[in-house]
Amino acid sequence: MEKGYRDYGHDLDNTDSLLESGLGFTCDYTKEKGFIGQEKVMAQKQLKVNGLQQRIVQVLIEDSEPMMYHGEVVLRNGTPVGDIRAASYGHTLGGAVGLSMVKREQQEDGGAGKKSVGVTKKWIEEGEWAVDIGGVQYKAVVSLKPLYDAKNERIKM
Repeated sequence: MEKGYRDYGHDLDNTDSLLESGLGFTCDYTKEKGFIGQEKVMAQKQLKVNGLQQRIVQVLIEDSEPMMYHGEVVLRNGTPVGDIRAASYGHTLGGAVGLSMVKREQQEDGGAGKKSVGVTKKWIEEGEWAVDIGGVQYKAVVSLKPLYDAKNERIKM
């Protein structure tokens, strides 16, 4: 969980796209005959410049005491944006850590109608994050990259 590895059927399912799941690196986009769903992935890849509407993130509770299991609500600036899909205690990180698919709702575009704005690194970093565990909101750290060994340096030792 600390490395942010995803488990199909629990953390991800057939409704989650490759890019939203952070697994775009697993595809060979230059494959001669392509792959099933390549057109949709390529179209979504164009949207990634402005951020996808939803992305899987890693969530770490700052307090070392509470535990997360599954289904806890994830909040950004007090507004629910997702829920924990899987979690456990991260001994290396010193707190409960989990995965959540967070969604950024559409926002008004200054009178021009609704504009889809995506989940970006900036949007994540500018937010105040919390997780509701048993009716108590605990401050959290949220990241698109694994909070432990994001560059895979330890795994290559």
